[in-house]
Amino acid sequence: MELMLFEVSTQRLLLKPISMAYKTEIFREFTREVSTYLYSEPAEKIQYTEKFINQSLLKIEKGEELIIVILKKDSQEFLGCTGIHQIHSKYPQFGIWLKKSAHKSGYATETITALKSWADQNLNYEYIQYSVDEANTPSRRVAEKLGGKIARKYDHITLSAKVLNIVEYRIIKHQNSDF
Repeated sequence: MELMLFEVSTQRLLLKPISMAYKTEIFREFTREVSTYLYSEPAEKIQYTEKFINQSLLKIEKGEELIIVILKKDSQEFLGCTGIHQIHSKYPQFGIWLKKSAHKSGYATETITALKSWADQNLNYEYIQYSVDEANTPSRRVAEKLGGKIARKYDHITLSAKVLNIVEYRIIKHQNSDF
C-alpha cells in the first residue's frame, strides 16, 4: 500500500498526506490553546515545523505512520492535522488536532469516521487506540460515536511537563464498514 498516494474525500473534507505546502498554516495554527490536551507543544520557529513535516514524510515513506492534513473540500482551506500512528500494528492509534476556528463544526467526527472507514478496508488490526484527556469532552464524543469503549486510564506527561489525565478508548474493527 502506497501511503503517499493516500487521499480520502468526505462530504466536506479532503484528507491527504502532509507536505511542506502546509508548513505556514501548521506553524501558525498549532497554538498553545489548540495543543491544550495534546502531548506536543507549538513550534517556536517555523524550522521546527519543517522538521516535523520532514520526519512525518519519512515515516509515511517507510509505511510506519500516516500523517494527514485536513482541508475543506470546496476551498482547500487548511483545518488541521490527523494521523494513524503505528499503522501496521494490531493496535494503531488515531490522533487529531484542528485549528481554533474549525472547532465545534463536526470536522473531527467527520475526519476520524473517514479514517476509521479507510482503516477497516485497508489495515489488519484488532482495535484502534484513541487516547484523549479526560477533560476533552469533544474528543471523547468522537470516540464514543465510533463505538469506542474505555479500556484504561493513566496520566501522561507532555513535552511542556503538563500532566494529562488520559482516557484510552478502543475502537474495534468492523467488517464491511459503511461509515
